[in-house]
Amino acid sequence: MGVFIIAEVGVNHNGSVSIAKKMIDVAVEAGVDCVKFQTYKTENIVTLTAKKAKYQEDNIKSTDSQYEMLKSLELTKEEFIELKEYCNFKGVVFLSTPFDLESIEFLVQMGMDVFKVPSGEITNLPYLRRIAKTRNPVIMSTGMCELAEIEEAVAVLKEGGCPKVSLLQCTTEYPTNYSDVNLKVIENLRNYFNVSVGLSDHTKGIEISIAAVALGAEVIEKHFTLDKTMEGPDHKASIEPQELKALVQAIRHVEEAFGSSTKTPTKMELCNRNAARKSIVASCDIKRGTILTEENITVKRPGSGISPMQWDEILGTKAIKDFRKDEMIEV
Repeated sequence: MGVFIIAEVGVNHNGSVSIAKKMIDVAVEAGVDCVKFQTYKTENIVTLTAKKAKYQEDNIKSTDSQYEMLKSLELTKEEFIELKEYCNFKGVVFLSTPFDLESIEFLVQMGMDVFKVPSGEITNLPYLRRIAKTRNPVIMSTGMCELAEIEEAVAVLKEGGCPKVSLLQCTTEYPTNYSDVNLKVIENLRNYFNVSVGLSDHTKGIEISIAAVALGAEVIEKHFTLDKTMEGPDHKASIEPQELKALVQAIRHVEEAFGSSTKTPTKMELCNRNAARKSIVASCDIKRGTILTEENITVKRPGSGISPMQWDEILGTKAIKDFRKDEMIEV
């Protein structure tokens, strides 16, 4: 199986099912494997007085509280069922991150068979235990985490019956500065936990996800939007439809380029080898019996004659026949 590419809608549907469906269409057109949403009941995840995160304040002009902002972006259970059915119809995997216990139960009832744990829930023990109880594979983002916190969360999931955990390097900032991505953590997570790894990419553009794949990422999660200028907390840190399409194409190209670890010429290289390599040839007309020296032989293309690596063996020998200038030397 190739890199699993998750197109993250998140809340970029702005609370509209019609926008969400358009985004599914865009993701399918781009060729992603999965379209992901966020499922929550606002009153279950945030207090009425909780302030917005700094990036949310920066990206939203309104003075709404975090509760009011989230409530305006919340979809109903009926709407999620409609979106899952639409994903099924379009032939793409439906995935949604639950942010509370009630939402986990709902997604289980919907038949979701992979669960995504967001960075903010890694220290939520009741949440992790319920996720593990589903006995489904888990993809877990690791933003804001110390290694020990990830280790504890993975242990809870595995002890609770989770059959497989994949870990995503993640920086919880929207957008993330390139200097804060820390792609080298991907290899560290793989080696330390012996699990499949990937990147939840919050940077602008697509190059960081491509680099992550080159470093061995098996899962890429990327926020996308129909338009970066739309009002909402995540639009500015998301890529637009053409960028999403370019990202998928680039990842597939990188996968194809992995090839084999054995260093040997490809079939196409063998076709080109004689044209690119050189042979020992006469640098002037040479009479039979003449001693071959650096003054009368040289190296030129094509490479179908004696290899220049035999230069020392040829020097000092006698010409076995008359050679014209540029004719390949024979022995």
